[in-house]
Amino acid sequence: MKSLTISLEKASSVKEFVNITQSYDYEIVIKSGHYVVDAKSILGLFSIDTSKPITVEIYNDDCADLLEKLKKYQA
Repeated sequence: MKSLTISLEKASSVKEFVNITQSYDYEIVIKSGHYVVDAKSILGLFSIDTSKPITVEIYNDDCADLLEKLKKYQA
């Protein structure tokens, strides 16, 4: 499992983030406080407070390409 902290302050960033994560077939989740949502779900992401840094957990060790795409969101 890989983990990183990101920031998605704009609605357009959330949409872009979901489009990126949907192209991967392994599990990716977002953790914000006590909440855990599917990172591929735009409704799930809009149900949490994205104005604060959130944690992304990627359940695949071979995810260097995804990590590279998510660098622009790192907090």
